[in-house]
Parts: sequence; C-alpha cells; structure tokens
Amino acid sequence: MTKEQIICGDAVAGLLELQSECVDLIVTDPPYLVDYKDRTGRKVANDNSPDAVLPAFAEMYRVLKDDSLCISFVGWTALDKFTRTWVEAGFRIVGHIIWTKDYASSTGQTAYHHESAYVLAKGWPRRPETPFADVQPWVYSGNRWHPTEKSVENIGAVIRAFSKRDDTVLDPFLGSGTTAVAAALNGRSAIGIELERRYCDLAQRRVAGDKRYLATKDQSASKAA
Repeated sequence: MTKEQIICGDAVAGLLELQSECVDLIVTDPPYLVDYKDRTGRKVANDNSPDAVLPAFAEMYRVLKDDSLCISFVGWTALDKFTRTWVEAGFRIVGHIIWTKDYASSTGQTAYHHESAYVLAKGWPRRPETPFADVQPWVYSGNRWHPTEKSVENIGAVIRAFSKRDDTVLDPFLGSGTTAVAAALNGRSAIGIELERRYCDLAQRRVAGDKRYLATKDQSASKAA
C-alpha cells in the first residue's frame, strides 16, 4: 500500500528532515524565478527569490538514491541559474522534455507554446527499454487550484516512465499536490513539501480523495472476481 507524507514548510527545511538516499525519483516544478502573476492576480511564493529556491537542489541530490533521476520543470528566463545550480549540486543533465501547447501561455519576442523539464541524473541510472519521448502533448490542468498547476495526466506519464510501482516519488515544491496525487494513482508512495499552508491542506484533501477512490475501485474489483 502506498504512503503519502506532506510536509508544510520551506523546501530546504523540509528536505533536511529526510534521510539521505530515501527517494527513488524526484518530479518537481519549482518557481521559475520570474515573479509570475496570472490573469486573476494569483502569484507563486518565492518566485522572485533565488536564495529560497536554488539551494533546495543540493538537498534533493542528497535524498535521491544513487543511479536515480530528478525531473525538474523550468522556464528559459532563469535557465542559466538553474543549470549552474544543478551541476554544482552534483547532477548531470541527461535529457530534456518538451510539452507542446496549442495555445500561447505568454508572449514576448515569441509566443510561448511549450513547457519544458530537464532530466537530471545522480550517478548512472539504467537506460529504459522504451525511452520516454522528449516531445509530449500538453494536457491543460485549468489551473483550478494553483496558478502554475500541471495536470495529473502529464505528471503521471513522467512518473510511470521513470519509476516503478511501490517506488517513492518526491516533490519539494508540491503546490496543490499534483505530484502526490499522480504518484498515488500510479501505485507509488509520495513525499511532498509545500511552503503555503493553504496548498498543504489542499494537497492532503486531494490525495485522501484519490486514496478513497482507489480503495473503492479495489473493493469493486474483488467483489466482481
């Protein structure tokens, strides 16, 4: 049976509570350091504070098992800061994933029609028999609970590709809980860390709801058998 642990607090402080080499996969969507504000005025905590975000990667490296992967979403505007931080923490950049959108989420010199994440390795993970395609379709979450919310479908696909059932997945920038929900739905345990209490509470409710759904589904399958 999967287990979920949600820690409410700063990412680094939460990571310091964890033992070294205790997680099998990290999937995270940290603040992009762009001081983002959506159309309704919602903002992302610490999105203009590199010192509150970047140091977490050294602790992520510590708690990740050897020969394992971290998948980190990132925006291009602060890519230099993130890549330098990843390398200094000990990670190797071993892949890049693009999700293509049929709409522009923002515009500048170009219209932004994609999201991206980097595949970061600790040690030398085994190559999968069927590699995950580095161009993926984007499923819009609707940003119902969080201004930069990723969909359970997209995060679930990443979790299935880079971990196995009963593994433990970590997200130290949990937001509204999507990574924990996707992990539970795919038979993985999850550890999430989130700074804002309202999102911690929401994540707990979302995970609890999905656990009830899975339990009911299992009971129905048993009766049918």
